[in-house]
Amino acid sequence: MRLGAVLSALRPALPLLLGLSLGCSLSLLRASWSHGAAEERCLAPGPPAPPARGAPPEAAEGRPGPGHEDFRPRIVPYYRDPNKPYKKVLRTRYIQTELGFHERLFVAVLTSKATLNTLAVAVNKTVAHHFPRLLYFTGLRSAKVPHGMVLVAHGDERPIWLMYETMNYIHQHFGSDYDWFYIMQDDTYAQAEQVKALVTHLSINQDVYLGRAEEFIGGDEQARYCHGGFGYLLSRSLLLKLHPHLDSCRNEILSVRPDEWLGRCIIDFLGISCVSQLQGQHYHTYELAKNTEPEKEEEEDFQAALAVHPVSDMTLMYRLHKQFSRIQLDRVYQEIQDLQMQIRNLTALTPAGEAGVTWPVGINAPFLPKSRFEVISWDYFTEQHLFSCPDGSPKCELSGASKADVSEIIESAVEQLNHLYQPLLRFSKRQLLNGYRRFDPTRGMEYTLDLLLEAATQKGHSHVLAKRVSLVRPLSKVEIIPMPYVTEATRVQLVLPLTVQDLDFVANFLDMFAMNTLDTHDNALLTLLFIYHPYDAQRVGQMDVFAGVKAMVGELEKRYADVKIPWISVKTEVPSQVKLMDIVSKKHPVDTLFFLASVWTEINMEFLNRCRMNTISNWQVFFPVHFQEFNPALVYRGEQTASSNTDFLRDGHFDRHSFAEACFYNSDYMTARTKLAADILDRDEVLESMEVFDVFLHYSGLHLFRAVEPGLVQKYTLRSCNPRLSEELYHRCVLSNLEGLASRSHLAMALFEQEQANST
Repeated sequence: MRLGAVLSALRPALPLLLGLSLGCSLSLLRASWSHGAAEERCLAPGPPAPPARGAPPEAAEGRPGPGHEDFRPRIVPYYRDPNKPYKKVLRTRYIQTELGFHERLFVAVLTSKATLNTLAVAVNKTVAHHFPRLLYFTGLRSAKVPHGMVLVAHGDERPIWLMYETMNYIHQHFGSDYDWFYIMQDDTYAQAEQVKALVTHLSINQDVYLGRAEEFIGGDEQARYCHGGFGYLLSRSLLLKLHPHLDSCRNEILSVRPDEWLGRCIIDFLGISCVSQLQGQHYHTYELAKNTEPEKEEEEDFQAALAVHPVSDMTLMYRLHKQFSRIQLDRVYQEIQDLQMQIRNLTALTPAGEAGVTWPVGINAPFLPKSRFEVISWDYFTEQHLFSCPDGSPKCELSGASKADVSEIIESAVEQLNHLYQPLLRFSKRQLLNGYRRFDPTRGMEYTLDLLLEAATQKGHSHVLAKRVSLVRPLSKVEIIPMPYVTEATRVQLVLPLTVQDLDFVANFLDMFAMNTLDTHDNALLTLLFIYHPYDAQRVGQMDVFAGVKAMVGELEKRYADVKIPWISVKTEVPSQVKLMDIVSKKHPVDTLFFLASVWTEINMEFLNRCRMNTISNWQVFFPVHFQEFNPALVYRGEQTASSNTDFLRDGHFDRHSFAEACFYNSDYMTARTKLAADILDRDEVLESMEVFDVFLHYSGLHLFRAVEPGLVQKYTLRSCNPRLSEELYHRCVLSNLEGLASRSHLAMALFEQEQANST
């Protein structure tokens, strides 16, 4: 009975046990066979068998050959000489530098002093913004370099010398940073996107000399050089091999044309001839005839050309750019239509059928909210007004980018209707009855328009009708904006303005500053700004209202011997943020990184690092949106919170009405402040209605980065709003106090409890 019970219990596990046993047995047998075969090879008498024909000697010894070195990982053991002092390893700024990545394409444009302000400018305006890096090379430079162009002058207009110096310069400064080098003349029009697409389909491990192949005059019939007028492409490996021979080419090769000289140099020393086709990719070119009309060119060679030459003047360059842009746009529209047709055909085969096709075809479906809190609201607008304003007002005038957006979307709607119904009907807009828009983060901006249209038939009859149309402005390709390099090692100078109303909160601020910056040895300093009322300033000798704060500062300086906390005293009735910052700015170097703080701010290292990273000199300033805690008396209504649970500190909201905190460089502030002074002249009363945010917004031209900052937390307090400030600043202060009381649900519960208490 016991044996039967045990077998019945083990019966489900028997297949597993049998499989494990069989697997172990086969593994042991295979290991013994492999060991025996290895012994036979080791004990076999006679010389080793010769390697196969063409195999390298390393392959016979079981080691990979030279061609496999790039594909076998090598572990380099770390060894440090104990006799040498330890040095900190300096890491590179970017990971692509450390890993040895290269940029893809560098473009060099050969120009001259005579054409620098004409053809070179046309090249710069048409294709320069499509290439990642483009430089202009000339022999002699003019007195004034056109704006937005990086020019390298070699000091000699001789064509061969210009080519020689250009190749040397490219190798010296960019030879180790780029994989491909495209060289063109300023009388060449190149399709930038086509050139970039070409290099993505070519292997970087080959020596490439690609362009329009031309025969040498009276030379070898097999050798070819690349015509400079149509541009040519050089690989990095070819440039590295060519550089040691440039001096010899300059002394030994005689030629009138620089492109022939370069081609002869590459052929003589590297044995590589120019080709027009490589790895299945064709370098298409088109030679313009005199008095050519680009708009009338319909040849396939013209439409497929990567480079067009010669371009005689600026106007022709712009006309070529317009025509090729139109050709490229037509190709894109046709490709979109083909893809949409394929999507429709494939969707019909899915379980959802044709009902699964979203509109527009190929664009993500609208966002489907899972609860009422995720519903994306629509904004109502007309041609003159917007009924969802940034400042919270119910109605505001439609202006700026919003007005341009509405005008463009109405024009596009009428154009699409005419394209759909022509030639039977012709529509013209009379009035926008209703307009709605919302931003869907999954697809883009959505619009719904109620248009009052006048429809005209072919016979001249017209009729007024209302029609509703829906449009989508989809999100385009995401681009990474290049930003200057910043580091977390920058020293932050905290500036803390203090008034008499802030005295109760100074002790907590100094304690947090000492714990999170001084104890951790963070690279941050503090400057206090004491704002005296004129009445208090007259009684400083008898009773200093900031005496307690100064005593606390003295205690901190005794506790931290290497720390000095200076203070500045200011007498004013209206503590204008701009006027106070003017005083602080004059007492610090121009490269100082300021963090303008408030007394309710809890300083921590996490935020200070973000302040350093988000503030870029001469590029960007950072205005964080702090997290404001709600009033615990309304949120918790007498429940025990502070002693046992700290999660209540996070029960609040991001105060978008406050601009008290800011990170910026002193040099940027001084530049913007100088422009402001020239604008307002001697009207200092204007400064009382402005904040530092307004100075940067209207007078700096820098990027203003405004983002929520979860690391910047402020405890609840009812702040005093100075009625002597401007109406806008006072209104923002009142709104900040009101919205910081509690959430709607907490306020509703408080009112409900109050009504219950009154009723009983």
